[in-house]
Amino acid sequence: MNSIDLIILNFTEIRRRSINLWTSIPQEKLLWKPDNEAMNCLEMIRHVLESEHYYHLAIQNRGSLSTFNSPFENRNFTTVNAELEFAEPYRNQFMDTIKKFSQEDLEKIMIDRSDSGYIRNLGDMLLRVAYHESVHTGQLLDYLRTAGVPRIRIWD
Repeated sequence: MNSIDLIILNFTEIRRRSINLWTSIPQEKLLWKPDNEAMNCLEMIRHVLESEHYYHLAIQNRGSLSTFNSPFENRNFTTVNAELEFAEPYRNQFMDTIKKFSQEDLEKIMIDRSDSGYIRNLGDMLLRVAYHESVHTGQLLDYLRTAGVPRIRIWD
């Protein structure tokens, strides 16, 4: 396996586990949140999906976007499946973009997010995007524990 194949595998596995978790959340708990300042479960799922689209555009732009007109804004989905269905074309476009990169691209292309405190090569940036989703998966597992909801086993 080459580096691109491993990155795709990592993204695929993270999303598979996320979807397993997201679709296990009972409908009546999707709007649950641990406090008034936190995102609820559905908002966090939306945040992960929308952020991936932003990161895709930032990677294409080789840096942060000065403006971001999110296609996810003002969508009022009430189910995880509706969120996933809407996000699927954006996910597919992102995966197609990754597949076009070479090993050399991973090392040489720089992504300037100095507004967020870093400039990193493409390989590092792609791992950061995957890590972002992983962190929120862990957060949702904690949400469910706090809410007293049985959690699925994501480590299969």
